[in-house]
Amino acid sequence: MSASLKLIVGLGNPDPQYLVTRHNAGFWFLDAFANKFSLNFSLDKKFQSELCRYQSGSTDCWLCKPQTYMNDSGFAVQALMDYYKLSINEVMVIHDEIDLMPGTTRLKQDGGHGGHNGLRDIIQRTGRSEFLRLRIGVGHPGSKDKVVPYVLGRPNAEEEKKITDSFSLILGMSQELFQDDLNRLMTQLNKRNKSEADTLI
Repeated sequence: MSASLKLIVGLGNPDPQYLVTRHNAGFWFLDAFANKFSLNFSLDKKFQSELCRYQSGSTDCWLCKPQTYMNDSGFAVQALMDYYKLSINEVMVIHDEIDLMPGTTRLKQDGGHGGHNGLRDIIQRTGRSEFLRLRIGVGHPGSKDKVVPYVLGRPNAEEEKKITDSFSLILGMSQELFQDDLNRLMTQLNKRNKSEADTLI
């Protein structure tokens, strides 16, 4: 797996009542990234997004929090790709993942939308699915009919800590995200996830 990231998109809903919900885990991660590197987001109406730019050495990457609702996340992605002439392989999308437990993060390239409306819209608008995904585990409510209120709800304090703590390894290895080979970061994530799973057995 290889990538030269030029655009990282965190998915969420913009209104204040959604900011602490599970569905906004993508926003949470980008806020943590921006805080680590003293970056500040600002609203860009042209792209209907909050944007900031991360530059370090040869790395030059936009961080994007779409300010449309989740169902229209693809607008910002397509607009930024068109404006900056980006390929889909230069894009990473960060999103909540109900099929992973809180505290688990995984990198994945390509795939379907798995019922996630943000991913669905990005795939539909760009016509491509082979972007990199950082999947942030938020857990599953147990039944399909409970998914919507679950992801639009706030995790309890223990779950929220597990989710935000799971960012630490990626932030600590942030340069790995911008190198041509992401295998080392994926290996470390898998080791960390396995180690944490073993402690629960």
